[in-house]
Amino acid sequence: MAQEEVIRLFDSAQIRVVWDSDAEKYYFSVVDVIQVLTDSENPQTYWRVLKKRLKDEGNETVTNCNALKLTAADGKKRLTDVADTEQVLRLIQSVPSKKAEPFKLWLAHVGQERLNQLQDPERSIEQAIQDYRRLGYSENWINQRIKTIEIRKGLTDEWKRSGVESETQYASLTDIMYRAWSGMNTREYKEFKGLRKESLRDNMTNVELMLNGLAEAAATEISHERNPLGYSETASIAQEGGEVADVARQNLEKRLGRSVISSRRAVHFTSPQDELPLPKPKDETDDLTSINE
Repeated sequence: MAQEEVIRLFDSAQIRVVWDSDAEKYYFSVVDVIQVLTDSENPQTYWRVLKKRLKDEGNETVTNCNALKLTAADGKKRLTDVADTEQVLRLIQSVPSKKAEPFKLWLAHVGQERLNQLQDPERSIEQAIQDYRRLGYSENWINQRIKTIEIRKGLTDEWKRSGVESETQYASLTDIMYRAWSGMNTREYKEFKGLRKESLRDNMTNVELMLNGLAEAAATEISHERNPLGYSETASIAQEGGEVADVARQNLEKRLGRSVISSRRAVHFTSPQDELPLPKPKDETDDLTSINE
């Protein structure tokens, strides 16, 4: 199955969703749906108990769920029960919730939205912008985030062209770049920010986004020039891309007199006036311009 994992928002709650391009249908993380419907502090336990009860009642339509590898709280891919739209609708009938009707409408909206996006890919970008606005991000941050999504897509396309295929290798290459410019791999960076299953990039400050974007853009350009073959050669280029961003980071920190690697996360800077952790000195302009270019 060709999988595309994304995070979709119901109100402000995050739900892991996988699009199966072969079957042309969505699969939703069951525990995420349970969390939304019940506000349970332990949705895994809630689902485990509910699943057993439904099985005992002979309700196979809901309990015969697929298990797909989704990104867990620690950033690793773990087998997770997922349900298609029909199964989720039946599940809703078994879970007392005042959110049942709004969630049904949300499911219908997500399905129609996907059809629209297949006809017009720009709708995916517009949806992301709307989601970020609803979460309270400033326009400045959103613009930067959308740019980094485009940069990341160019990099992963280049990795694929170079023969990198497995998810494990993609994650490893990302770790190499993170460590090269920030001194931390993905797991360490998320722990530093106090994150669990949240997206690291969605919790970066504007400066962190720019530095990471610089690392990925540099790695992409170097790869274009050298045409690496396989993981080993690509990993070396990922390191170099990260080092380019590290030079920019050190230069900026020297001018600021402090680190730009921030423990702050989205909850701390989703108000426009509070987006950046530090004021910009007058002599920082050239450095920020070079990072953006």
